[in-house]
Amino acid sequence: MTYCLAIKVREGLVCLADGRITAGTQVTAARKVERLGVAASGRAGEMVLMTSGLRSVRDKTIAFFRRDLQREDATPFPSMLDAVDAYCAKLREVREADEEDLKLSNLKFNIHTILAGRMAEDREPSCFLVYPEGNWIEIGSRTPYLSIGETSYGKPILDRTLTPDTDLATALKLAYLSFDSTRISAADVGFPIDMLTYATADGFWREQHYDYDDVLQQRQWWNKHITELAMKMPNGPWTGSLLPGGSGKSRLQVVSGDEDG
Repeated sequence: MTYCLAIKVREGLVCLADGRITAGTQVTAARKVERLGVAASGRAGEMVLMTSGLRSVRDKTIAFFRRDLQREDATPFPSMLDAVDAYCAKLREVREADEEDLKLSNLKFNIHTILAGRMAEDREPSCFLVYPEGNWIEIGSRTPYLSIGETSYGKPILDRTLTPDTDLATALKLAYLSFDSTRISAADVGFPIDMLTYATADGFWREQHYDYDDVLQQRQWWNKHITELAMKMPNGPWTGSLLPGGSGKSRLQVVSGDEDG
């Protein structure tokens, strides 16, 4: 499995991809994020691509897409929409060629992709999630993130804390904590991780690679403080009836529907 995440805030983009690959009892590490672009566009025309799903499908699709971008007559994409459209066309081409053969081996054509970046005609950076069929959705302002792979465990902290106004530094922390929550509960998600940012202020991607020990301080801080916060939480209605020395009286109360929180 995989955990890849893209966040969009006013200051820019944050992307994170885990690097664990599992096949049966075998665990290896592999890169799940690529930075691609047409050479003529330079660094300003780079996009980030992250994938989850069948590794062979992923590698073939990206190899064909990269080949098209590296052709001498390749022209820069005017917008991210054009880039996504070109990627989807290549994905459908690979699907048409390989899907039936995969079915003969009881395998599904399974690849989910996140593309993120900003091209010359784009007013702001954006992110897109592409499904195996070649259709897509764009990141929205009400839910300013997209994730693929093992997505359940990392959602709660993002849903509780992340907004379009979150600053880029905090968005980086939330991306890491979302990954950390996932790796704790999902054995097939883990280190190393690749983290990238796109700052709207200067229009460039920055990238770093981190392993388990690189974020030891942050992990220990989080574990310590989340435990302390749980201990400091005000006692609930269960204290009197479910703990030794309590009154034993139930404090259950019926509330009307419009009071549900």
